[in-house]
Amino acid sequence: MAIEEKNISHRLYIIAGGMFLFALLIAIKLIDIQFIDGDKYRELAHKNTTKNFVINANRGNVYADDGSLLATSVPKYDIRFDAVTVSSERFKENLVPLSKAMSKMFGKPASYYQNVFRKARANKNRYLLVAKNLGYSDYIKVKSMPLFKLGPYKGGIIVEQRTVREHPIGKIAERMVGSESTQKPGYYAVGLEGAFNEYLHGKDGKRLKQKIAKGQWKPVYDDNEVEPQDGYDVISTININIQDIAHHALLKQLEYYEAEHGSVIVMDVKTGEIKAVSNLGRTKDGSYYEKLNYAIGESHEPGSTFKVMAMLAAMEDKVIDTSTVVDTRTGSKSFYGKTINDSHRGGYGKISAARAMEVSSNIGLATIIDEAYSKNPEKFINRLKEWKLDQPIGIPIKGEGKPMIPEPGHSKWSRNALPSLAYGYNLRLTPLQTLTFYNAIANDGVMVKPQFVREIRAWNRKIDVFETEVTNKRIASEKSIKEMQEILKNVVKRGTGRSLYSENFSMAGKTGTAQTEYWMKDWKNNRRYVSSFAGYFPAENAKYSCIVIIHKPSIRKGFYGADVSGPVFKRIAQKIFTDSPLIAEIADVDSEDAAIKKDFEGYYKKAQKKYQQLPNVIGMAGMDAVSLLENLGLKVKIVGSGTVSSQSIKSGAKIEEGKQIVLSLS
Repeated sequence: MAIEEKNISHRLYIIAGGMFLFALLIAIKLIDIQFIDGDKYRELAHKNTTKNFVINANRGNVYADDGSLLATSVPKYDIRFDAVTVSSERFKENLVPLSKAMSKMFGKPASYYQNVFRKARANKNRYLLVAKNLGYSDYIKVKSMPLFKLGPYKGGIIVEQRTVREHPIGKIAERMVGSESTQKPGYYAVGLEGAFNEYLHGKDGKRLKQKIAKGQWKPVYDDNEVEPQDGYDVISTININIQDIAHHALLKQLEYYEAEHGSVIVMDVKTGEIKAVSNLGRTKDGSYYEKLNYAIGESHEPGSTFKVMAMLAAMEDKVIDTSTVVDTRTGSKSFYGKTINDSHRGGYGKISAARAMEVSSNIGLATIIDEAYSKNPEKFINRLKEWKLDQPIGIPIKGEGKPMIPEPGHSKWSRNALPSLAYGYNLRLTPLQTLTFYNAIANDGVMVKPQFVREIRAWNRKIDVFETEVTNKRIASEKSIKEMQEILKNVVKRGTGRSLYSENFSMAGKTGTAQTEYWMKDWKNNRRYVSSFAGYFPAENAKYSCIVIIHKPSIRKGFYGADVSGPVFKRIAQKIFTDSPLIAEIADVDSEDAAIKKDFEGYYKKAQKKYQQLPNVIGMAGMDAVSLLENLGLKVKIVGSGTVSSQSIKSGAKIEEGKQIVLSLS
């Protein structure tokens, strides 16, 4: 018995000793945590409960040349509620007035909000969504409501701010302005947004937040730890009016011809400022939107618009002049086993080089270039290289397409390469590269680099200014340039572009019709073309240059450049002339505009009549129709601009003084 009691005592001692050692180890560890690694563990605990979040800086604005907004950053706010942090007394005191304020602002019954807040309180919800996507003024209203005005701890309000990029003019010029990547939020790579991101981005700030639940954080303070600095503003060269004109002119033609896609660029001749860029592609449902920046990024065989480059090279090398006679035969000619045809059946016979350009004879240009350069093709290629047609322009916007001009030794070179180049095949250029060359012709031989941005600003302070950049002081002699200007004027007056000619305003340019995907097996049964028109206006002292490219129009309706792309060019020129009269138009102040005179005569004739019934004003100039109807005692409301396309009260109706009539103008 004594032995057994002794064994029990030993065991107790061992257990007690073990417990003592365990307690000693705990004490040592506590001392270690408190005094040796205390800072480390406190920092770890702090990291797990508080965290600095990045507050993105507001991007700078992108403006049009007149100060209109193209892109701007707008703050948006989400309001949440921490139902736990608010005391019971404050919750009961403010529940009804808060619910009434929410009801008044957002429209739902006050009882609805009372139930929502009570349920959140019962469930200890620390992250209840109260309102989403609020603008700044609405955010201030919510923040000032009962309970919420007490702040994040006493009032339980949680404010989450984010920035949304908006485009006030909508989808127009969207590809040129650029947009945020859908795969990578906050990342801008394309358009002006991408090219000038370092200016627009600004400097991000920081805000300290506390963890309140799994994956849920709320701000510790109302203010940010580090305030973000807004980005600089970019003043672009885009003109809202011209952009709108170009967009709708292109859209109208694409829809009519059921084309795959198209693009338009309008450039200021002297400065190189890009005034408009429109890129529209067809969707599966047949509508159009800005899918890709075709104007800058898509290189393709230009077709007949390249004949200008080919002939100017021959003129500069003095292998021909404009009066040189070339035999176009009967519209068909073989070059090294390949037959080249003209679009005009029967051909043009023997004509001058200038006339060959006016009628866009493939045979004429192929003959001129082949006879002049077949023994020394490098001479022709070197002239094109001198104009840097083999190189990208080097604009800041990403995605510029690469040109391709083959030379002897290139995989695309053959004996047929030279005559093919002469009429725009076997090479590739982007619309912007082609337009830059035409702009140089309009600018009396001075080639300027396309400009997309005028300046960078911080408020009213200029940070950077982008001046006109001359890339070639003279692409050709004054004589050659003047002769080419005359040819391009005659293309519109009596050549392939004669359907575009107008006595009321002058244009100069070149039509282009190129086969595309002609290497495909189904081409004969499913022909595809690229229709184009490049030129400038007015023909003398040009103000703007412009190029229109339309890919794969329905051949049932037409495919020639003069029919498909030319009318877009004319519509743009006509509209710009109408909305922004040029100095050249008013040089003779005593001369009469034929169209204005005709409108006035029509108005005057109608104004002399005494009406018992409402007249038909459809087709009249808007302001003339308003004057006529108001003189009859009617109240006139107009919608749109231009000429009257419809009237709300039909002609022949009894005239009732004081009655309103709505006129739709287009």
